[in-house]
Amino acid sequence: REVLAKIDALLAEAGSRKERILSATIYLKDIARDFAALNEVWTQWLPTGQAPSRTTVQAELARPSVLVEITVVAARG
Repeated sequence: REVLAKIDALLAEAGSRKERILSATIYLKDIARDFAALNEVWTQWLPTGQAPSRTTVQAELARPSVLVEITVVAARG
């Protein structure tokens, strides 16, 4: 939820919003453990019917304490 709140803030700063997300890439430290929980939070965060194209992969992240990283591409407006 913390990461999604940061995305909301960054989108607003760029003149966009989550309804304008075109694609998302989600990197999870442990996909087997965290995928279901991520899906639940992701679905609650997005407006109904507004799910963008999404890729989710397991990856070694920048710091051992980081569990998730999300990159989004969004249109302005």
